[in-house]
Order: sequence, then C-alpha cells, then structure tokens
Amino acid sequence: MEALLKLIEPLADYTQVSVGFPGVVRNGKIVTAPNLGTEELGGFDLASALQERLGKPVRVINDADMQGFGAIEGNGLEMVITLGTGFGSALFMDGELAPHLEIAHLPFRKDKTYDQQIGDKARKKIGKKEWNSRVKRAIKTLRVLTHFDKLYIGGGNADRISFELEPDVKIISNDCGVKGGAWLWKEKKGGE
Repeated sequence: MEALLKLIEPLADYTQVSVGFPGVVRNGKIVTAPNLGTEELGGFDLASALQERLGKPVRVINDADMQGFGAIEGNGLEMVITLGTGFGSALFMDGELAPHLEIAHLPFRKDKTYDQQIGDKARKKIGKKEWNSRVKRAIKTLRVLTHFDKLYIGGGNADRISFELEPDVKIISNDCGVKGGAWLWKEKKGGE
C-alpha cells in the first residue's frame, strides 16, 4: 500500500483511480496473487483500501484485462497476452470482457505452466532463442484453444519477440494499460 501511495502522491489533480493488478480480482478484491503472494494478499479489498486512503473512487481489475481494454478494437474474439514477470491473459468478445481465466497457471509443456515456461525467470535462464520458440508455441496453442480473431501481445518482454508474427497477431505498447484504466470510467463499467 505504501509503495502505491508513493507512486500516486505526485498526481495531485486526479479524480479517480484505476489499478491493474497481476492476479485474479473480483469486485476490487484480490482473489489470487501468484507472483506476489496469494497467502498474504488473497481476500484483500484493494479497491476499498485505496479508496479509503485516497478519498477518491477506485476500480481494480486484472492487469492484462486493463491492458486489453486499451488495445482491443471490439470486433470478434480478441485475446491479449502479457509477457512480463509472468504470463497474463485476457479474452474479449465483441468488446466485452470475458470472465478472467488464469491461463498462466495451466500446464503448458513438460508439466510446467505458462508462467514457469515463458515468464521472465525462464527467459533469463533459457535465453532468447529458446524463449522465442516457447512463445511461438504458446501462440499456436492459444490459437487452437480460443480460435481468436486477433491476438495482442504486451508486457515488458513483448519487444523481445524476434520471430515474424501472423497478420492477426500484434505487439502493443504498455501505454494500452493507461488507456484501459481510462476505459474503466466510461459510462459502461465492465470489468468490475
């Protein structure tokens, strides 16, 4: 909480707060926080805690969901994956957010999850060539799983992809997270 409050401190003229959290979030409460500690954070009402401290309305959703709201076009089945500390994912149908699925924690290969095989620790351990091979395989698997019309790839490691992407796959900027945060306050309040 203290770290978040320090980040917000210089932004004096804001009227509401959007938070993208790396885990499952329901109604502003953390359900899981795999890379931060579910035991410590599970059940924590982050939205209410921030709202109380800041005196401003707060909305909290999964970080990949938030980035997706800033990237999608609203046509067909669109999927967003984020490649960073872990592996995030979000699905949208005609612009509507689907229930959040933690694909990151499903088996991917060799009895290991997407997080374990494609996350930042794995990338650093196995090197660029093998990591890219795994990402390519993940895209192929996700295509079969979801039959997406468009796949958007964001996150801190998205720019490390070195293979040619299919025309329906696009690298997106992390600025999409900011756009997605603004989307949360549009008249239609999906994701909360």
